[in-house]
Amino acid sequence: MSGRLADATSPYLLQHADDPVDWWPWSDDAFADARRRDVPVLLSIGYAACHWCHVMARESFADPETARQINAGFVAIKVDREERPDVDAPYMAATQAMTGRGGWPLTCFLTPDGEPFHCGTYYPPTPRSGLPGFRQVLTAVTTAWGKDGARVREAATRITANLARHAAEERPRVPVGPEILDRAAATLLDEADPEHGGFGAAPKFPQALCLEFLLRHHERTGSARALDVVALTCERMARGGLYDQLAGGFARYTADAAWAVPHFEKMLHDNALLLRLYAHLARLTGSALAHRIATGTGDFLLTGMAVDGGLASALDADADGEEGLTYLWTPGQLIGALGLGDGMWAADRFGVTSAGTFGQRRSTLQLPADPDDDQRLRRVRAALLDARRRRPQPARDDKIVTAWNAMAAVALAEAGTDLGRDDWVSAAADLTRLLLGLHLRDGRLYRSSRHGRPGTAAGVLEDHAWLAEALLALHRSTGDPAWLDTAGTVLDLTLDRFADPDRPGRFHDTADDAAPILHRPRDLVDNATPCGSSALAGALLTASVLVDGERSHRYREIAEAALSTMGGVLAEHARFAGHWLSTAEALVHGPVLVTVDGDPRDPRFADLVDHARRRVPGGGVVVAGHPAVPDGPAAHRSPAAHVCRGFVCERPVGTVAELDRQLAGPGVRDGVAGPG
Repeated sequence: MSGRLADATSPYLLQHADDPVDWWPWSDDAFADARRRDVPVLLSIGYAACHWCHVMARESFADPETARQINAGFVAIKVDREERPDVDAPYMAATQAMTGRGGWPLTCFLTPDGEPFHCGTYYPPTPRSGLPGFRQVLTAVTTAWGKDGARVREAATRITANLARHAAEERPRVPVGPEILDRAAATLLDEADPEHGGFGAAPKFPQALCLEFLLRHHERTGSARALDVVALTCERMARGGLYDQLAGGFARYTADAAWAVPHFEKMLHDNALLLRLYAHLARLTGSALAHRIATGTGDFLLTGMAVDGGLASALDADADGEEGLTYLWTPGQLIGALGLGDGMWAADRFGVTSAGTFGQRRSTLQLPADPDDDQRLRRVRAALLDARRRRPQPARDDKIVTAWNAMAAVALAEAGTDLGRDDWVSAAADLTRLLLGLHLRDGRLYRSSRHGRPGTAAGVLEDHAWLAEALLALHRSTGDPAWLDTAGTVLDLTLDRFADPDRPGRFHDTADDAAPILHRPRDLVDNATPCGSSALAGALLTASVLVDGERSHRYREIAEAALSTMGGVLAEHARFAGHWLSTAEALVHGPVLVTVDGDPRDPRFADLVDHARRRVPGGGVVVAGHPAVPDGPAAHRSPAAHVCRGFVCERPVGTVAELDRQLAGPGVRDGVAGPG
């Protein structure tokens, strides 16, 4: 074919470079060709680790007859949703509006002006399970376009206008306070599965953002039930098939309610958010299981996902075209890898039976309880992992996405600080330097790179927000003011390019000079990852307690305004607002800032820092040796901790007991304005 995808930086596009379909990348030239030929556009959106994207590719896009039909009647455009979220968002909104559901692969039919008139997701090659066959759909669209193209265009224009009108709607502003957060927590707790943890029925997603909110809610209110739901869910996920019991890291979701049967793809963003959650749970409760799972997840990120100095986007669900092939076991396979004694022991401990939990009577590995013989468990794990490495391995989407690498840097910096892993903090710094050096060019942040070559897609709001969060996290972990200075630069750039100048607290997902696609997208829903607006609100709130003067007030006011735009819906739609709610908890709780200065070699310095990091709520920040503390850090002074909430600080204290009393609640304030 034309080879138009051959130079892509997206592994997903490269997977389709040799298809018989004459694919175009998203470009003005593609739409110009559709106008020249007067044919509709077939837009296919997916991602490299998407199982059903692979299925549709094998069934339809690799089929010569289907390809001939596409090439004759359409201009075909292939898009990686991870590389171009700005393209994916409006067409996903169109699909949900037309069908009531969404997902990938996304299949949309557009006019040559890019307006959608028919959308769906996966289509089988022939009718099946209530779905029309893909070639039938192609024929129907071609017929409608040829017989009544004017009416099709009119319908597409109406759909586009309705989508733009809905995107521009402004919600009433409602200040977020404790009552809204309490109602949101009650909503989530009512939806929690009391037996297996998590929320709702199968399929089960980890919902790390909602669990993080409940953890912060517990810290503010003391809610035992909120903590119980988090602890139960984290334990069940960690002991089930969702968690890789050999190599660490979590799969995307499970098809069952008990976390046993995963959809095997591993996503960088899921594991970054879950690392953060488990590290926070370990810090708060001292849970040995949470500590172990955080350690396994962090190490998995830095080994299993490492690529070209950054972290890859995903590991595929399939190997050799078969879902889960790498990860499934039978009792006989365990015995073959370990010998009879250890094989039978492993089958019992990992829940591998002759009936199996997956197809062909194979099982995922689960660990319902920790065995008494930890040394034997370590030996068995190592042997099974060695045997698994000799199996076909899942493909890896090795593009480096700005937002997700920055998300991982945040998790590694925070978890490294919480769990005493200085190597993780160093890894977080390396990731962030890579993004600053490779993805930030001439004052513009780009979405992704591959093999050291940046892509052409501009960074969206979430890329900027998470890069700022990574810089702030490194400042908190290291005390180095250079990280804070750069974070302020990134935040100011973000506000200049993405904020609505006429409506404080309202942000767009694309920059002010981005080419319009249907409308300028503005996603306000937290799903697997925080939406760009909630991510930026969180970064602004964190920065507001670290910077000084007018900048501090400005950041906080914008964060409060952003939260107020969501205040009316947080309680009713809590499962789709986890990061918004965590940010709101931090706002209501202070957020708390503790800075410690003095001689780092003095044991009292380490005691104050360690205690503050255990006791400060998840939305708070702890900085050792921060130069903004009154009188500055000085090696000749006795160690002292400074507790600030909002814009008011307590008097300095020099003992853990005094610090504990201040962190327990507001006391006598010294009246210092600003964060220190």
